[in-house]
Amino acid sequence: MNKTYIAQQPNYSKWYIIDAKDKNLGRLSSRIAKLLKGKNSNLYTPYINNKIYIIIINSKSIKVTGKKVFQKTYKRYSGYPGGLRVKTFNYCLSRKPNMILEKSIKGMLPKGILGKQLFTQLKIYPDTEHPHKPQKPEVITLI
Repeated sequence: MNKTYIAQQPNYSKWYIIDAKDKNLGRLSSRIAKLLKGKNSNLYTPYINNKIYIIIINSKSIKVTGKKVFQKTYKRYSGYPGGLRVKTFNYCLSRKPNMILEKSIKGMLPKGILGKQLFTQLKIYPDTEHPHKPQKPEVITLI
């Protein structure tokens, strides 16, 4: 008789560190979203948080192809007339480099409670300095 294995939420956490220097925004974001969801594990269960924490360093040196540096826009709307705020990729990269990766990865995570939990496990830093050295993160090199 076959039995279905139901994975339990792990009681330990894994920490990974990824260097975003000269990496393509979309490809990097999709791989990080898969890692956060735990799809690289053989015990993947869609509704369980696998407690995988990802640290991204050098977010200010992320790359995009083509004319997206000047043409890609990020919009916010306050709800009031004339309240639409539009910023370009280049402007955001110089002012808030973390926001670019945050918006990209958040859009690839599940919508709901699990997606919010997974997003809190993502740590993004514009430089190589980060306060998570005691967790001894494992280095992942993405091509």
